[in-house]
Amino acid sequence: MSRKIVLMGAGLIGREHAALLRANPRVELVGIADVSQGAKTVADEFGAKFFTDMREMLDVLKPDGAIIALPNSLHVEAALACVERKIPCLVEKPIADTLEAAMHLVAEVEKAGVPVLIGHQRRHSPDIAKARQLVADGALGRLVAVNAMWMTDKPGPYFDATWRRLPGGGPLLINLIHDIDCLRFICGDVTEVMAFTSNAVRSFEVEDTASVSVRFASGALGTLLMSDTAVSPFNWDTAAGQALYFPHQPENSYHLAGTKAALSIPGMDIWRHETEDGHWQHPLIRQHVTLDSSRAYENQLNHFIDVIEGKVQPLISARDGMMTLATVLAIAKAGGENRKVSISEMLG
Repeated sequence: MSRKIVLMGAGLIGREHAALLRANPRVELVGIADVSQGAKTVADEFGAKFFTDMREMLDVLKPDGAIIALPNSLHVEAALACVERKIPCLVEKPIADTLEAAMHLVAEVEKAGVPVLIGHQRRHSPDIAKARQLVADGALGRLVAVNAMWMTDKPGPYFDATWRRLPGGGPLLINLIHDIDCLRFICGDVTEVMAFTSNAVRSFEVEDTASVSVRFASGALGTLLMSDTAVSPFNWDTAAGQALYFPHQPENSYHLAGTKAALSIPGMDIWRHETEDGHWQHPLIRQHVTLDSSRAYENQLNHFIDVIEGKVQPLISARDGMMTLATVLAIAKAGGENRKVSISEMLG
């Protein structure tokens, strides 16, 4: 029996969700809610009923699940509408536009016991899942240092959308949040951060470049370099070949180093000594880790269906999504105030 799914939001990522739903035999897209012009055309294209009111759609169609692909400021309102009706939902990242809103949603979700999955799709990618397993299994020894990069050159017309030039619309919350979520998933929680941010190239109110230092709860240290105004193949989106809109350009965007070995991601090469007593002047052995060919977004949808059917708990819970948001907002605060910021400070 296929599960009835509704979609809130018919924008760029909403249409991609619609295509993924249409291609999956386990589900049926039964409704789309959106107030924008042209959204009805999208609903007609996918054979779904069209609504301008998301609550009306939920009450009329009584779906098994909902996917929320609305603007960030509407994520909590839409998720609460689902939680109140006991409908599991997948909320596109970030969980909310503010930490206060995220905390409110987490409290309501945990009180109601309704499963909510946050759409950090990279966790469903085979390279990220395998890297987490390798670290957990001790393949790298004790994790010591982490380096991550997300750098690309966004074109001028991208910023025709005014919100992308204003606070909350910069690459920290749009892009680096994915990398922070990946590193939290692979390496464990971040406890404190320091950062420099710059808007020197575009002079918008938001940053275009950032240099970040983080301390993990394990004691490992990490650095992240991010820019959306730099020509570069060093970003997971193109390097992993998992992104919906970009060509695959094989490279590495994350490097993890431990007391026994180092790992590059998404290339998935492990570097280690040939023997336990190997010397730093001896050549290292390079071992490639083979992955399956599954796709992150398809895996995410199948996981969401399993969540709806009660087979699994959400891989990224509302609380987990809140912690990723808190970490990114801590980075923004550290850059703005030129000081070290702890995640516990952000959570009050």
